[in-house]
Amino acid sequence: MSASSVSSVARAIFPKLGLSLKAPNPGVFAGTWGGSGPVLEKYSPVDGSLLGRVLQASAADYDKAATAAQAAFPTWRDLPAPKRGEVVRRYGDALRELKKELGQLVALEAGKILAEGEGEVQEMIDICDFATGLSRQLHGLTIASERPGHRMMEQWQPLGVVGIISAFNFPVAVWAWNSALAAVCGDATLWKPSEKTPLTAIACIKLAEKVCRDCGVNPAIFSLVIGDGPSVGELLANDRRVPLVSATGSTRMGRRVGEVVAKRFGRSLLELGGNNAIIVTPSADLKLAQRAILFGAVGTAGQRCTSTRRIFVHESVRKKFTASLIAAYKSLPVGSPLDAGTLVGPLIDEAAVQAMQDAITQLKLHGGKVLFGGGPVRQAQGGRLQGTYVTPCLAEAKNEWPVVQHETFAPILYVMGYEKLADAIALQNAVPQGLSSAIFTADLREAEQFLSARGSDCGIANVNIGTSGAEIGGAFGGEKETGGGRESGSDAWKVYMRRQTVTINYSDSLPLAQGIKFGD
Repeated sequence: MSASSVSSVARAIFPKLGLSLKAPNPGVFAGTWGGSGPVLEKYSPVDGSLLGRVLQASAADYDKAATAAQAAFPTWRDLPAPKRGEVVRRYGDALRELKKELGQLVALEAGKILAEGEGEVQEMIDICDFATGLSRQLHGLTIASERPGHRMMEQWQPLGVVGIISAFNFPVAVWAWNSALAAVCGDATLWKPSEKTPLTAIACIKLAEKVCRDCGVNPAIFSLVIGDGPSVGELLANDRRVPLVSATGSTRMGRRVGEVVAKRFGRSLLELGGNNAIIVTPSADLKLAQRAILFGAVGTAGQRCTSTRRIFVHESVRKKFTASLIAAYKSLPVGSPLDAGTLVGPLIDEAAVQAMQDAITQLKLHGGKVLFGGGPVRQAQGGRLQGTYVTPCLAEAKNEWPVVQHETFAPILYVMGYEKLADAIALQNAVPQGLSSAIFTADLREAEQFLSARGSDCGIANVNIGTSGAEIGGAFGGEKETGGGRESGSDAWKVYMRRQTVTINYSDSLPLAQGIKFGD
């Protein structure tokens, strides 16, 4: 992919998305656009060309955005939830109109293939639809009271300003998961996206601003601050005006956010790293398992928190299955995400390429064997090397090795054998992370064992589908060092609200709970 191809796509879509190709794009939205911090230059992982410039947030800019979000909250809170849902519905409709362009921007900025870029925008549309329906279902409970003439109930109230920290690998969907639910729950949001994907964030907030103004509501309910973690991220985590911080990213980042927010007695919703495994049993449909493993391991170039990192294959089929995987890996089209037919695009930057090479070096030092791939792929353009492409790596390893225990955010898949299902489950669980897991089997007893209390310890457990590609209807997240948070569907909305227990006395006496007698 040549620089001119990236430039031609950018020239076509930037005006439609409210972005500037040459002038720095303001990276702060506080009801109005601004930014007085350093200029960030964003280079496309597709070919290394300059994609755009962004004015980052200074400390004063952050304060302005947080203040604006806080000021927008009371009016938004008082708007009936179905009315809030209507604003979110209209945002979903606006996304439908620009799905292709925003998907292309995701490809340019994050390196996702076009199908995945548009798929991520579809996730945004889906969560808007979900949140719209949810706006009429923010229900509480009626609870039996032990006291005569009393009614007890539980209700949910808007929480305040929700801080959202998102990662580069899902530059728009994760914000939508959080912001759509928070919005219908009556909260304002303050978004700090990854500084590796600032332009997609600006495009999303530009669209939200227009929808809010068209609906007559304060657009500061969707505020934005672009900057790095040590500056802007620390301000957000320490800000007592932000009762909830939802952070998606690395375990290292989540540990820092969790500690800082906990010290001020705030709430954290942490959705962090994964080290996801698939168990392939003797009865598995091997073709089905292979397709799931390929997408899970190499989709988004292995840069998903749900990417398949490890597979445990029964010894009776391990050699045959491994050989078929090697053949499939050899046929994977690696190249520009803008080209039709590409299945594996670039890693996000050179640091990611180096981290992958370092992991492979560690693997070999442990005694592991690379079965296929693992090296950088450079595309020649004008006599120079460009892009951050790699060949997906398939390797034999042992589960207890430190390199296997660690999540390398790249397409490395470790193949291991097993004899007994209980051993495979124990190995799957024997990592610090606990996000996603899967088993391929035609044996009902094996499936039920995997799903039982003594089975997978992950927040997501699948049967005959892979670890990657969750639907928005289910709560998304995991255990252990994955953070314990839940985003998206089911009852994940409750974390964006404050729970309130209410007791109403409609009698003319005052009986006390537990039968306590106090005075006459």
